[in-house]
Amino acid sequence: MNKHITNELASNISDVALIIEGGGLRASYTAGAIVTLLERELYFPSVYGISAGSSHAVNYLSRDKRRTKCSFVDFVTEPNFGGWGSFLHGNGYFNSPWIYEGIAEAVAGSDSPYAFDFETFAKNPAQIHIEAFDWESGATVAWTRKDMPTMRDMMLRVRASSSMPIFMPPTLIEGKTYLDGGMGESWGILIDAARRDGYERFFVIRTQPKGYRKSELSAAQKALFRTVFHAHPLVAEKTIERPARYNALCDELERLESAGQAYVFYPEQMPVTNREIHVEKLQHAYDLGYEQAQREACAWERWLA
Repeated sequence: MNKHITNELASNISDVALIIEGGGLRASYTAGAIVTLLERELYFPSVYGISAGSSHAVNYLSRDKRRTKCSFVDFVTEPNFGGWGSFLHGNGYFNSPWIYEGIAEAVAGSDSPYAFDFETFAKNPAQIHIEAFDWESGATVAWTRKDMPTMRDMMLRVRASSSMPIFMPPTLIEGKTYLDGGMGESWGILIDAARRDGYERFFVIRTQPKGYRKSELSAAQKALFRTVFHAHPLVAEKTIERPARYNALCDELERLESAGQAYVFYPEQMPVTNREIHVEKLQHAYDLGYEQAQREACAWERWLA
């Protein structure tokens, strides 16, 4: 267990769900917001994350500030992380089996910044909800604490939720194959899941600036996805459908914000893409996100109060 963590792991926020958007390496920016939540000891009762947001969710529940940052900044300097060489060798642009359960198991129990504090995660009473997309049936699967009795079970599900089409290999769990949860029925931001659990107020951490909307895919892009995923047509169709669905979700989130039901952390700028692997650029993104979160933290506390 991390030495700086006290024995008291209870949540101190009772009626607000923490919802964390994905976005690949754009999560380097939002890592600064997660670290700030931990520094301020703002502990939510339930955390909802998809894709990179699922990594943030488990790191947040393990209350590990160091791993939160390293997972989306320093990690890219590791030789097994990925890149085009990894992609050409069939391991994905992001070598996800190593990034998730591989490295966590290799350094378990050590002082490595990549070691996951599963003891604290398991003892934390806060709930977790992450999702992935079944590429055969098109179903969205949700996983909670009961699906994560071991670190390997947890890491496999975080990997499944994060398995970006084309750039990461799909994840096989118990005979079913999964891709990124952002392709599922939540479309990347788990507002509806939190509502189903009874929440009416939401603290949302976004990886896109306010006002961002996805552009519809061109005819050539649609044709490309249908060709690449000809054996799994639901993947192509969900990818094509996603911009309209995601944009409608952004509209709804802004309505909730206007009504006072949501506080949304929007990056003031986003200097990296979801596939950035240069550590200097990721460190810069983290620094910007951390500085913004520090400026906003008092407003967070007022809203949460």
